[in-house]
Amino acid sequence: MIRNLLITIVLSLFLTGWAKACTNFIVTKGASADSSVMIVYTCDGEFHPHLSITPAKDHGPNDFYEIGWGDNIRGKVNQPEHTYKVLGYHHMNEHQVAIAETTFGGREELRDTTGFISYWTLMKLTLQRAKTAREAVEVMTDIVEEYGYASGGESFSIGDPNEAWIVEMIGTGPHGRPPVWVARKVPDGYISAHANKARIGTFPLDDPENCLYSDNVIDFAVKQGYYDPGSGEPFRFNEAYDPSNPSNLRYCATRVWSIFRRMAPSQEFSPDYHRAVKGAERYPLWIKPDERVELRDAMMVVRDHYEGTEYDMTKGVAAGPYGNPNRWRPLVWEVDGQQCAWERAISTYNTGFSFVTQSRSWLPDEIGGVVWYGLDDTYFTCYTPLYNCMTDVPESFAKGRLQEFDMNSAWWVFNFVSNYANVKYSHIVKDVQKVQDELELTRIDNQPAVEDTALMLAKKDKSKMVAYLNDYSVTQAEDMVKRWRELAYHLVTKYNDGYVKNAKGYPQNAGYPESWYRKVIESDNSYKLPVWDESKEAEEPENF
Repeated sequence: MIRNLLITIVLSLFLTGWAKACTNFIVTKGASADSSVMIVYTCDGEFHPHLSITPAKDHGPNDFYEIGWGDNIRGKVNQPEHTYKVLGYHHMNEHQVAIAETTFGGREELRDTTGFISYWTLMKLTLQRAKTAREAVEVMTDIVEEYGYASGGESFSIGDPNEAWIVEMIGTGPHGRPPVWVARKVPDGYISAHANKARIGTFPLDDPENCLYSDNVIDFAVKQGYYDPGSGEPFRFNEAYDPSNPSNLRYCATRVWSIFRRMAPSQEFSPDYHRAVKGAERYPLWIKPDERVELRDAMMVVRDHYEGTEYDMTKGVAAGPYGNPNRWRPLVWEVDGQQCAWERAISTYNTGFSFVTQSRSWLPDEIGGVVWYGLDDTYFTCYTPLYNCMTDVPESFAKGRLQEFDMNSAWWVFNFVSNYANVKYSHIVKDVQKVQDELELTRIDNQPAVEDTALMLAKKDKSKMVAYLNDYSVTQAEDMVKRWRELAYHLVTKYNDGYVKNAKGYPQNAGYPESWYRKVIESDNSYKLPVWDESKEAEEPENF
């Protein structure tokens, strides 16, 4: 119980302040190359995550899950007879059910400040109680209808070995109970995405196999004046509870557009909607990808700064001489009375952790459920497989804190590399990607052999199979951190004092791209040297 309280307070301090900037990508069974259901989640915010495992447990009739801190218990939730094991605080359970989220916030007046079940607690409670994605929808909504809901508007991605669902939920104000919500099953063969903006618009009222919703979802909107039934317009959950504006479209819809344009370039999605062109066509809730999605595709889709588009953050004066796509906050700023905003990419230095889950129906749960886990910026992370039957947490993934640099902490190792890349981004990113590709592709290539071995062990002794996958998961994770630590030391050595060392370790002048020199002269021509003799070139100082 004390452990639950500690986790709750730590997450409360972090999540209430920052977890409002995440991205989700959903791949259904029929849309993936290997017929797995995949959920991709970037948990963005300035925080230091710790990986954890919550064991399965039996409970008595008077057992409760207490939410609060110390003697200040804000609320209690009845425990069922048995709760399932959960990998991560709210990543995947022993039945291969995975949950991710993005916060859309929505109408501020609808947040129930008197409630005690936050969205991250709701995710944890759901994974402890649900064997399938559909059951997770029912468990999640039953909990909030009984106990209330304390967070702002939230979009949840839920997957199991066969199905994927999107649930969107928002409270009904202080002392409001229950919240309003709608859940839709993503059609098999399709993909979906959401990024801090409610995505469910219209929905069928008579298709319980594929769509569920709260009894009050429309009536409450009418009562509050969010929707006029006499307008002739259909009811849209997203516009009723999370109205669009140029700011949230730029910040959120651009990320969905970029995922869709990469997964289905043939559909030529227009940028007009995310650029807030009035009357522009909305992006559909789900689309059919041009090709079935590979596991590495799912990893790569969240490594995105809009490269190759007119919004490419590695281009232009804001990217500096080395094509740095990072834009330091605040993202919204003002010049001469004009409101402006940087682009908000899918990849961001503010990511705490991210993952790609695989849920696979043809394998036992212990083998079929995998969380490919990465830390810090998705562009500079490396995903390592964590099988959901593992019993031990890699040591470096469970230590460290934001307030103190520590190279024994996996998060700090990855954070150091991504920050150091800002020194010479266009150069350093190539060094990082070389190691990233080697490690990820090797682990993906090894996956079939590892799982064949696990299946053979399972036939003889299930406990040996669990021990094998646990050892593999922990060893691969720690090896990845070791390699990244070595990469960090290599980068500091190679890129030092503005030089780039050659293969023999000798510093070479790197200078700046010619395009950058031109921009410098355009802004200030005082850098030009007077010409005394046109036959002589200026000399580079050699005495430092």
